[in-house]
Parts: sequence; structure tokens; C-alpha cells
Amino acid sequence: MRFAEWPMVYWLGVSLAAVFFLLWAKRRRESLRNKFAQENLFNQLISGADDKTEVTRIILIALVGIFSIISLMRPQWGFTWREVKRMGLDILVAVDVSKSMLTQDVKPNRLERSKLAVKDLVKRLEGDRIGLVAFAGDAFLVCPLTIDYPGFLMTLDSLSPDIVSQGGTSISAAISEASRSFKSTPGRYKALVILTDGEDLEGDVAQWAKKAKEEGLKIFTVGIGTKEGELIQLTNETGEKEFLKDRQGNFVKSRLNENVLQETAATTGGVYVRSGGARFGLDVIYDEHLSKMEKREIKAQMEKRYFERFQIPLFLAFVFLLWETLLTVRRIR
Repeated sequence: MRFAEWPMVYWLGVSLAAVFFLLWAKRRRESLRNKFAQENLFNQLISGADDKTEVTRIILIALVGIFSIISLMRPQWGFTWREVKRMGLDILVAVDVSKSMLTQDVKPNRLERSKLAVKDLVKRLEGDRIGLVAFAGDAFLVCPLTIDYPGFLMTLDSLSPDIVSQGGTSISAAISEASRSFKSTPGRYKALVILTDGEDLEGDVAQWAKKAKEEGLKIFTVGIGTKEGELIQLTNETGEKEFLKDRQGNFVKSRLNENVLQETAATTGGVYVRSGGARFGLDVIYDEHLSKMEKREIKAQMEKRYFERFQIPLFLAFVFLLWETLLTVRRIR
């Protein structure tokens, strides 16, 4: 036997506490009654009081509470095997982990804000497979397509600029890696979401976007940052904060480049969204586009379906409640 709602067991403590309170209240009344008159005289004055019946009523009330709570815990035993089909999309999320993503024009910084947005996206998924690509000057698959959302989130938390050894920013490398990861997925069931500030310094994004379109891959892009930009702040080996400089010793300022992201999304039939304010953009992409895309049967598997047995304790609680209503504290002479 198993219970589907095991946390309800804590309410048994509340039920027992109520029983102890009723017993205490009964003893309190008896103490006050004995101060008023002797027991034999008191019985004559009120036509007698049946203490045994009152104790029985308290026990019945306790049983009603206990069996009601057991019913709410949904006891189950016995099961049957049923085939469960899972419908969904294949979604790859490519996150820019270059040093420019440490810019703090988006709080706490662009990279951490991106992680929070992806976590919110995962909460909306229902059966969709999701994977993770990290890219900077190069790109690689850090989490293959999966429905293990907790495992995906653990991988997401580990993202940092140190995870990709090659510096720079290559959106084309992210598209290339996603294309390889989608080899076994039909065109209309897959989507790539790219989160970046758009500073593509390497590769030919337009060429890779056209190739993605030929493969049926839709690309959705989210621009992170501001057009005004901000200096890139890093933490050195001694733990001190410092600003990133180029080879000439000039401070590096990172700005949002929307043109590349807009053209990439438009080429593949996707959309571009600029993050800002309370809405990051991923919620818009999922609600208005991804959730409306055609889904496929990702996997059919056999699952145990347990038989519900809550009716039995619920029936017993009803019987004890009916019994309690038939009793009376006062004894009829």
C-alpha cells in the first residue's frame, strides 16, 4: 500500500491534539461540577449524566477525524500497466557565456539574468525535451535533449565564462552545434532559442541561418543588454573587481547589437525579442510561438497506474460520524 498525498499525515497530529483538548475539557467540567454539588445530588438535579457515553462520543469523533485524514492521504494498492504517450517539441537553448555577458547593464548581470529566464521557461514546459548549448568563440552541447528538467537546471547553474576556453562570440558556432544536435529531429518539431548580446565577432551568421532554414529549424533570438552598453567588470585572481581592457589598454564597452539577432530570426521564420523590464522575452516566445508549434510523439512508455482506495476510510469515517450523532450525553431515565 502507498499514499499519494503523504504530507497530509501531519494533520493526524492536529486530530490527536483535538481529542486531547476534548478530554481535558471533559475533566474541567467534572471538576467544576464537583465544586457545585456532590455527585449523587448532582445526578438527581440534572436527571443524571452518562460519562461513559460522553467518552464514547469523543472516541468516535477522533475516529472520524483519523479516517477522514487517511482518506485525504489517498491510500492506493493494486495497479495496472498503461501506455503513456508524451507529446512535445525539441527545444535547444543556446546561452552566450562570453565575458561581455558579465556586463551589469542588466542586473545582476546579463548571464545570471539569462539563467533566471531559462529557469522560468522550464516551468512552462509540459513534455517538451530541452537541451543546452554554451557558446563564446566556440560552442558545445553541455546538456543533450532531455525531459529530465532537474538535471537540465543543474547544468544551467554551472554555466560561466570559464566553461568555453575560446574567447570571443560566435553565434554561427551556436547554430552549427544546434544543427548537429537536431539531426534526428524532424524539421517542424524543433526550435533553437539564442540568448546573447548580439556581438558576433566570428563566423558568418547569415550563411548558417539560411542553412538552418533549409533544415526546418526555427531560430528565436533574445537580445540582452542596452544599446548604450556598459563596461565589462571582472573579478581578478585576488578577488578584486576590475574592468576589462583590450590589447591597447582601452576599456572594453559592450553594447547590444540587435541587427544580427533580428536578421537571424527573420531568416528562419522565428522572432526576435529584446529583454527589458519585468519581462525577459522567453515567456513571450513560448506563449506566442513555441506553445503553438506542432508537437510530436516523443516517447511512449509503460507506467504504473495505482487503484485509488480512499473510499474505504471515507466510508468508515461516515459510519463513525453517524454513530456519534445517535448518542446523547444525557442518559434518559
